[in-house]
Amino acid sequence: MPKMKTKSSAKKRFSRTGSGKIKGNVAYKRHNLRKRTQKMKRKARGTMILVDADARIVKSYMPYL
Repeated sequence: MPKMKTKSSAKKRFSRTGSGKIKGNVAYKRHNLRKRTQKMKRKARGTMILVDADARIVKSYMPYL
């Protein structure tokens, strides 16, 4: 059997934690930040753990992660 390919875009954007959860960046913090509340910008720092429904999709993109 040939090897499955990993989606390059997912490889660059997501990583797995030690417990197997998928870690990604928080959305909506690239531009138009004057519209966002300070609370939203503060919570959007760093990374976040994806919810199970989204993590299942990302895992299908990266079969060997």
